[in-house]
Formats: sequence, C-alpha cells, structure tokens
Amino acid sequence: MRIIFSFLLIAASLLVNAQDSRKGLLYLSKPLSSDAINQVDAKTSGGGIEVTGVNASEARIEVYVNGNGRHNNYTKAEVDKIIAEDYDFSVTVTGNKLTATAKNKRNFNNGDNQISISYNIYVPVACATHLNTSGGGISISNLTGEQHFYTSGGGLEVKGLTGKIHGRTSGGGIDVSDSKEDIDLETSGGGIEAKHCSGQIHLNTSGGSIELTDLTGNIRATTSGGNVDAEKISGDLVTHTSGGNISMTSLSGSLEASTSGGNIDVEILETGKYVKLNNSGGSVHLQIPKGKGLNLDIHGDRIKTEGLSNFSGSMEKQSISGTVNGGGTSVDIDAGSGGVTLALK
Repeated sequence: MRIIFSFLLIAASLLVNAQDSRKGLLYLSKPLSSDAINQVDAKTSGGGIEVTGVNASEARIEVYVNGNGRHNNYTKAEVDKIIAEDYDFSVTVTGNKLTATAKNKRNFNNGDNQISISYNIYVPVACATHLNTSGGGISISNLTGEQHFYTSGGGLEVKGLTGKIHGRTSGGGIDVSDSKEDIDLETSGGGIEAKHCSGQIHLNTSGGSIELTDLTGNIRATTSGGNVDAEKISGDLVTHTSGGNISMTSLSGSLEASTSGGNIDVEILETGKYVKLNNSGGSVHLQIPKGKGLNLDIHGDRIKTEGLSNFSGSMEKQSISGTVNGGGTSVDIDAGSGGVTLALK
C-alpha cells in the first residue's frame, strides 16, 4: 500500500508540474493578501493576462515566462538577463492598487522577441481592472466593478462579472458568460459566444459568427461576416449581419434583425412592441403566438401565411398591410426579392 500511495503522490506531482510547465517558467510569485487590492493595472507586450476574483486571503500575482519561436525554454538566470537587457519590468503595490508592467525597451521583429511574459492575478472580488496586452489572450472572471481590457493578439474570455465591462480584441474570439449590468465587447477577428448574461449588452465582430443563449435586457449584436444564432432571449434585441443567416428561437420581447446575404428564421414566444425584419435577397420565416393584436406591414417576392385570422386590411401576393385582432405589436417585414412566411401558432 505504501508503494502504491507513493506512486500516486509522484504521479500527482508530475501532473502539477506538467500543468505549470504549460504556463511557462514561474518567474515571480508575490502574495497580495495583506494589500486589500481594489484596482489592477496590468500591461504586457508579449503574453496573456488572467485575472480572477478570490477570497482576500488567496490574493497573489504569478508571473510566467515562455520562450518564443525558435528559442528554447530558459532558466531563471537566463530570463533574468533577458529581462534586464530588453524589458522595463516591475510589479508594485501602491495604496490598494497593483501595477504590473512588462514593456519592451526596443521594437522587435517577428521571431526576435525571445520571451513572452504573462500574468495570473488573483485579487478580491470587488476589484476594478485595466488590462492591456499586444500578444496574448485575456481571461477575466468573478469580479465586481469597472473592467477595461484590450488585446491585439488573442481572444477574450469573460465569466462571472458584474458592473461596467468594456473589452476589445483585434485578433481573437470572445466568450462571455454569467455576467451582467453593462457589457460592451468587440472583436475585429473572431466569433462571439454569449450566454447567461443580462443588462445592457453590446457585442460586435467584423469577422465571425455570433451565438446568443439565455440573455435578458437591451441587446445589440452585430457582425459583418457571419451567422447570428439566438435562443431564449428576453427584452429588446437588435441584430445585423452583412454576410450570413439569422436563426432565432424562444424569443420574448421586441426584435429588429437584418441580413444582406442569408435567410431569417425567427420564433417568438411573447411579442413586445415591434418586430422588424429586413432581408435583401433571402427568405424570411416568422412564427409568432396566435391570438395577439398585430399591425402588419409585409413585403416580399411571395408571401405565405399560416393561421392568420381576424385580419382587416389589404392582402396581395407581394404585400400585406392591415391589423390582426384589432392591432397591437408592429410587424414590419421587407424580404426584398425573397419570400416571406408568417405563421401564427
């Protein structure tokens, strides 16, 4: 039994070491439990940043160093020399603010930057951040307050934040979940996935698809180059894509959606003040609850209705204008050269 137990301890130790090695060389570990940190300002020019809210007794910063490209893993002494020669590097605490800086002293060409410096930062939950990296992703979780974070070369992972959340990336996707109040996230080079969030939500990408699940509030989600998929949305949703399909189920509230290069398929469980759907060349399929008051203004190459009753107005092959059940929610659809199907169920 002792032999087996010893073997398990060795295996566990090797696993921990392997996990640490994936982060790189642990260059610095500094406890912050006695500093009551409520603000973080972290900048690095070549690595990722991870900030996590924890109990105050667990607060700390860990700095990891990785060799880049053709360079091998370095020893602590070799890293000391590289940082001393090539970087302005410091980790300081002033008042209740943690400042971590790793800045190149000179510009490096691709492949010449020997190392990347990353941070794993653990701070009390009530903490504001300002994070910036030009060479890695940013992960931020379990915090309340005002969070600002920017990267030119990686994705954004956001989880369990409450407050003002402002993030930008030029080179990666965005994954946001379990967050609320004021969410403003943009990327120029990846997709966006948002789930279990609420409040004022603004999401924008120039180069990927958008997936929305279980969101509540005032939501604006736009993309120039992908599909939009949404499920279980409550509130007001505005979404646009220039190059993909729009597919939505289990919506409750008002909706404005448009695409220039795909189809629109929407299921609404509970209508709000309006439904506005616009498509330049694809089909539009809208399903809404039966028995509701509606004001219809629908245009398309061919219009098909299912379950339409108690209608008053004008109904033609390519247009419908009038009211259902005396009027109510505005339903405006323009499918351009595409067909329209309106189903009341």
